Amino acid sequence: MTTIMVTGTGAIIGYGILQSLRQARPDVRLVAADIFPDAVGQHWADAFERAPMTHSDGYAGWLRDCLDRHGVDLLIPGIEQDVHRYAADPGLFEGLSTVVALNRPELIDLCRDKWLMHEALREAGSDTRIPSRLEGDFDELAETLGLPFLLKPRVGYASKGLVWVRCRENFLSHRHRMGAELMAQPWVGSDEEEYTVAAFGDGTGAVKAAITLQRRLSVEGATAKATVRQLPDLDRVTGELCRHFRPAGPTNLQFRRVDDGWRLLEINPRISSSTSLRTAFGYNEADLCVRHFLEGEEIRQPVIRPGHGVRYIADHITYDA
Repeated sequence: MTTIMVTGTGAIIGYGILQSLRQARPDVRLVAADIFPDAVGQHWADAFERAPMTHSDGYAGWLRDCLDRHGVDLLIPGIEQDVHRYAADPGLFEGLSTVVALNRPELIDLCRDKWLMHEALREAGSDTRIPSRLEGDFDELAETLGLPFLLKPRVGYASKGLVWVRCRENFLSHRHRMGAELMAQPWVGSDEEEYTVAAFGDGTGAVKAAITLQRRLSVEGATAKATVRQLPDLDRVTGELCRHFRPAGPTNLQFRRVDDGWRLLEINPRISSSTSLRTAFGYNEADLCVRHFLEGEEIRQPVIRPGHGVRYIADHITYDA
């Protein structure tokens, strides 16, 4: 029996992966892992392992023991911290038969720092680049970028740590973090014109499958509402970026539409928080990971069902015996 382990299953990506795998492959054995003992994802798995923090000294030994003890065939990271740890430390899996669903390490490293991605887009001559700055005083940035402008963490995800700069005092309280931690960007597009694209790459620049969702974010930074869209011009832009950056496996590209085209907010070289919504519309990227990484199957574009999705709070109750 095939055994698949998913990490970070107390969060929306991890338990979304588990639910998607359960739908597509009811016969596989699923192992859930999370740092919290009450992680909800364990209720969609056959076994649960409580994980130490990814950066802790004991993590490597814990992970190797779990993979060996459960006979894990495929490991799918469900949180960004695990993606970075696995890419940076391939020795974690030395001597094990486990396959890891991981994008190209070079792309993972590049996407971790948004300034490095900005410079890579500049070098590529991409029109999707949002002009950004690492330095400058308030008057200069306000004139160049307009008001309000953003101070965005160079390292971060899910819109966490964004600072809206509307006045000089607001900027001065964060100026000491400019450069090393924060980069300045103009506000582009609108909340109504934000799009998330899931593209499954083969590592050579080809996009084997994709789906586009127009979305609205929740306050936590994950997709709250989504509508399936077919946009040939955005497909073309996505194809150009993938040919340049050559993603391997599940990759998330986030865009905003502007008057003269598209601007890239970021690339996440992993499964993202919209994964369960994508599965509902026919794009099950967790299953695509099994087909690509474990079974060596040629990935083909699935049939995408049009529609609209809304997330809401639900309850999972466990009664005492």
